[in-house]
Amino acid sequence: MTKIFWLSLLLSQHIFIIGLPLFIQLVAYLHPAVVVVMWICVTALTFFSVFFVRGETIPLSRPLFRWVLIMYTIGLLILLFFRPNNQDYSSWNVIPFQTIAFYFTGAVSPLVAFYNLAANIGLFVPHGIYLMQKNKEGSLHAWLLVILPSVAILGIETTQRLTNRGTFDIDDFILNMAGVLIGYWVYPLFTKVINLNKR
Repeated sequence: MTKIFWLSLLLSQHIFIIGLPLFIQLVAYLHPAVVVVMWICVTALTFFSVFFVRGETIPLSRPLFRWVLIMYTIGLLILLFFRPNNQDYSSWNVIPFQTIAFYFTGAVSPLVAFYNLAANIGLFVPHGIYLMQKNKEGSLHAWLLVILPSVAILGIETTQRLTNRGTFDIDDFILNMAGVLIGYWVYPLFTKVINLNKR
């Protein structure tokens, strides 16, 4: 267990350092906290991948898992609401797939296009995993697996626009919900690596 832990840590930090020049470029478009969020994502994904390939499990208490998700969510909200002031946040998009199609036109940097598409999906996967965990525990009804994230994401999008900290974009909602649904789908893989206990 100790050996695989250090292997995962070393590998994850190497991957993060290699990607750091790209992550720093994102600071021009987002809050500097994006670098911390990317570090968390790279480290978590690397640990998960190494332990999954090796057939090992990571014991984790449910309260700790909940607190990790809370801190992650705070970081995510910082990215969503604290952005550079040199951008225009006055637009609305209620036409599905319009913004997604725009990112494939080459009108913006490939890095920005990839981040906006991948991050809008990937950053919400942990919330899907958490909601599915609550459903399996019996503390969240199945119908809330759709209603709860839908209301939360629409609330975020609306608040961003009303506070002029972001645009309202239906494509963000589509991509965020796709991330939550992927979280539901990968939950069985998650449980193969993360062994949640009540303590």
